[in-house]
Amino acid sequence: MTIPSLDRLTSLLARVHDLNMAANVLEWDQETYMPEAAAEARAHQIATLRQLAHECFVSDEIGALLDALDREHADADPDHPDVRLLRVTRRDYDQATRLPARLVADLARAVALGKEAWKTARDTDTFATFEPALQRLVDLNLEKAEALGYADTRYDALLDQYEPGLDTATVRQVFDALRAALVPIVRAIAGQPPPDDRCLHRYYPQDRQWDFGMAVLRDIGFDFTRGRQDLSAHPFTTAFDISDVRLTTRVNERYFPSAFFGSLHEAGHGLYEQGIDPALARTPLADGASLGMHESQSRLWENLIGRSRAFWEHYYAPLQRLFPEALSDVSLDTFYRAINRVEPSLIRVEADEVTYNLHIMLRFELELALIEGSVAPADLPALWNAKMEDYLGLTPDTDANGVLQDVHWSLGAFGYFPTYALGNLLSAQLYDRLDADLGGVEPLVAAGDFAPILAWLREHVHRFGRSRSAQELMVAATGSGLQAGNWLAYVRRKYEALYDGLSL
Repeated sequence: MTIPSLDRLTSLLARVHDLNMAANVLEWDQETYMPEAAAEARAHQIATLRQLAHECFVSDEIGALLDALDREHADADPDHPDVRLLRVTRRDYDQATRLPARLVADLARAVALGKEAWKTARDTDTFATFEPALQRLVDLNLEKAEALGYADTRYDALLDQYEPGLDTATVRQVFDALRAALVPIVRAIAGQPPPDDRCLHRYYPQDRQWDFGMAVLRDIGFDFTRGRQDLSAHPFTTAFDISDVRLTTRVNERYFPSAFFGSLHEAGHGLYEQGIDPALARTPLADGASLGMHESQSRLWENLIGRSRAFWEHYYAPLQRLFPEALSDVSLDTFYRAINRVEPSLIRVEADEVTYNLHIMLRFELELALIEGSVAPADLPALWNAKMEDYLGLTPDTDANGVLQDVHWSLGAFGYFPTYALGNLLSAQLYDRLDADLGGVEPLVAAGDFAPILAWLREHVHRFGRSRSAQELMVAATGSGLQAGNWLAYVRRKYEALYDGLSL
């Protein structure tokens, strides 16, 4: 009996998926529980799995199956699930076949070693400890970009890995327009008396922070029978399957927002992964449409919902009861204003939502210069500090609080940073449509009723995985593609209400 071509293809794709997810498990363990001395052995293990997955995927058999199925489905409905699977798989296959298996293994090994070098450099505030690993990762990404090919700049090839179809010129255009509108907003808010945020820097015991965060994650719908949360040096989310999604956070006992909003942010990613249609499991479609779309989910839950007054009308009394020493003398209004304080800061993951995009623009410009060859890794600390002064009026006191604060370059993830700002913009577009469709989000949030919100997101975003592009999802859900207007209107509306007499 002959096995149908599509069945054979999906069985091979499932094998590739399983090998990649096994590598993900090892990478998650490296960030959470792995003994420090195991780094080099772990690098070899991950490299072996990534190389095996790559070799399986770029096999002649998968190529022949795709050719046959493309011909077979040439006149099929382009929206049919099988056609969408073939389209995404063909794109991935065409890109993967351009990458030598040796390069895939070298990158995986360099990332595993780079993460450990970054951790050591960050802990000891010695950029020189990380510099050789970073140079290696830049060199390998340059080789990757050349292998993938690009129309204009090598950065295009790397950006396309995270935001399919987007190019560097478009990012520059979006960021230039956003910066022009944002800088006057930041300056206007900076001219106002800042809210008192001393209450956030009081003592918040780790175990109680953890318990509160876990309770809220359950409330918003994260399924702990299909996921978990752990501690790591840098918060992140990874998934081994739709039924196995891992979140991490980090706790600062002297700054409450760090762990709580970090957990809420990562839970937004996790809810997306858990909401993908189970029919897409073990296929290339079992992932987010793009990292910008993924980031829209985390920023929606972290900021538009989690930093809203309605959210804390529901949760502030329980928080006060859990931390009476820190909050018994703090009103809801004071706390709400404190968590929404706009103030230039050094640390991106703890930046307020107004200045956050400036952090992203800084990183985008530096990594673009690295890939274009106009900047060397050794130049980064001084350039970082100069751009921080230019963008935010601050100079980092240490490299640990400056150029070493983010994990992304140690992951070889060049092209990733722009997706954070894109996610901010997309989150506001989705929220406005969600608000209109549900007849008002704030009453639901104030009542602690998050189920309708999650159901809307599942229906319009999550369930499709990669079967629809970010552009398709946005047009279908909101009627338009990426644009900054909704986010800028949200910021103006929110902060004019927070500051009496402020006009943005």
